[in-house]
Amino acid sequence: MVRPTHCKSPTMSSTPPRIEMYHSASCGYCMMARRLLADKGVPVDLISVDGDAKARAAMEQRSGRRTVPQIFIGGQHVGGCDDLHALDRNGRLDALLAGEAA
Repeated sequence: MVRPTHCKSPTMSSTPPRIEMYHSASCGYCMMARRLLADKGVPVDLISVDGDAKARAAMEQRSGRRTVPQIFIGGQHVGGCDDLHALDRNGRLDALLAGEAA
C-alpha cells in the first residue's frame, strides 16, 4: 500500500522536540549532559535551579526527582545524565531527538 505524500508518519514530528534541562551551574553531571546534547547539535532550554525555589519545585513536581540534571525531550521526562547517556548507548536518543516515539 502506498501512503499519500501528505500524510505524516504517526511516530515522527515535523519539528524537532523541545529539550529542557533543569541544571545547576556547579553540577558536573549537568555539564556532561549538556556536552552530549551539544555534540548532537540540538538546542537546549536551560532552566537554572540555583537559588530559584520555584524552578526547583517545578522540576521536582515534573520529574519526581530532587537531583540535577533533569531532562525532558518533547515534554517526556527522560531522567538525568546517566539516563541520557544510557539512551545514547542503546541507540534511542537520536530517535527521541528526531521527534520519533520512544
